[in-house]
Amino acid sequence: MGGVKAVKALKNAYQKYTGVAFFLGFFLVILTYFTFSDQLTIRAPNAVLHSSPSYESQQSSPTEDNKILPKSDERKKEDIPEKKEINVGPTVSDSIPSTTQQEDKKEEEKTEVNDFKQFENMNQALLNKPICDTENPQSDTCDIYGDVRTHGLSLSILLNPQNPIQNRETHEWKVSPYSRRHMKIPPVTIKELKSPQEAPPCTVKSNVPAVVFALGGLTGNYWHDHTDVLIPLFLASRKFNGEVQFLITNMQGWFLGKYHKVLQKLSNHEIIDFDKDQQVRCYPYVHVGIRILKEFSIIPSLSPEGYSMVDFTKFMRSVHGLQRDSPINMRESPGKKPRLMIISRRHPRKIVNLQEIVQLAENIGFEVVIGDPPFNVNVGEFAKEINSVDALMGVHGAGLTNSIYLPTNAVFIQIVPYGNLDHLCRVDFGDPAIDMKLKYLKYDVSVEESTLLEMLGKDHPAVKDPAAIQAKGWDQVAEFYLGKQDVKLDVNRFAPTLVKALERLRE
Repeated sequence: MGGVKAVKALKNAYQKYTGVAFFLGFFLVILTYFTFSDQLTIRAPNAVLHSSPSYESQQSSPTEDNKILPKSDERKKEDIPEKKEINVGPTVSDSIPSTTQQEDKKEEEKTEVNDFKQFENMNQALLNKPICDTENPQSDTCDIYGDVRTHGLSLSILLNPQNPIQNRETHEWKVSPYSRRHMKIPPVTIKELKSPQEAPPCTVKSNVPAVVFALGGLTGNYWHDHTDVLIPLFLASRKFNGEVQFLITNMQGWFLGKYHKVLQKLSNHEIIDFDKDQQVRCYPYVHVGIRILKEFSIIPSLSPEGYSMVDFTKFMRSVHGLQRDSPINMRESPGKKPRLMIISRRHPRKIVNLQEIVQLAENIGFEVVIGDPPFNVNVGEFAKEINSVDALMGVHGAGLTNSIYLPTNAVFIQIVPYGNLDHLCRVDFGDPAIDMKLKYLKYDVSVEESTLLEMLGKDHPAVKDPAAIQAKGWDQVAEFYLGKQDVKLDVNRFAPTLVKALERLRE
């Protein structure tokens, strides 16, 4: 009987302690789960990640979305991709962050304040000056300092304040990123945010500035490549000594291929195809748009750094490793002939009697070379040929843009076609040549030297009354005087110009 009671007592005790053990075990499991759950939390794709204080520059690996792909020079309206709106508010997944996410966000905000504070102070010092200048007759530009966030796919640039803006209205601008506002290039939107809570999180963060600009437009013409893009880009970016990133909208693959050495000299960083860029990139300073100060030239007093056209030509020579900075010194080398390059055109405005002019120049005392670059010639190779001569001459046209590679104080002769084109030729090449410190000469083609006389007859308005053609507008001028005209230079009439060129080299 006592044995049966003992068994029952053990059974009851076993059940009692088993229940206690089960409860303790369940409690330990729950405790373990809550201890490690924060470490195992899966973050939302747009969650803000921790940035260490020693961070210098963070770049995501290139994806198909930001690779540089060639496009046609002109984009039809239907070919322009629809711009997606960027979400500037918090997402549902961000509304209840874990403890670790809250700590990471605080740490990142602290880091961003350190990184961008000095630049935002610059904005505050310039509060009386608008971020964007849209009053210039030709070009829009914006200078945005602080915590600046870009999203290429929506063509948006956001200025994130360190503290909510309460005492004034925020502003928004739509500006053309191309240097000529009238060209139909999709605009970029610059927007001041009201508070930091509106800002999308950075996915790529950089401590170098960025320059946003557009290609397309009139590029494809060699003169416009330089006037509309390369010279304005030099003005906007040279001061950074390569520590700047280019965000290019309306990308043209051929342009990057042709001028890659120039772009690499101006920027040490990856070029971003802005239209396809899905990243939210954060910068301390963003410059939007590039400005033409003067056609194919620079006005030093309007350049904040005081750059001149001489600075640009020296820069371009350095891009291609051209060491020759001055032409021949004829007093030190009296027996050596100066070299003259004649730019030969395959299209209208070519010199019909080129060989006669070559013979004339040789008789006067020049060594003559013919410059006949094919359209897709390597820019660097032809630049070396230009830099090797002491004088350059040619009929008005894009080929004379190569004058930027001449040594300083070389002679430059522009042959002005018939048709009252003196003003056009002076603006496009005459004034810029003087700004480059070249010894500029011009030669005005007479009606007898123009092939229009034989082609159209002496009674045609384009022959007898150029002013009437000018009054009809640019299309008529381009058709007759630039599109149909060649020149046959009068050897006796042209000879004094070559003699003057030789004299200028002896100075």
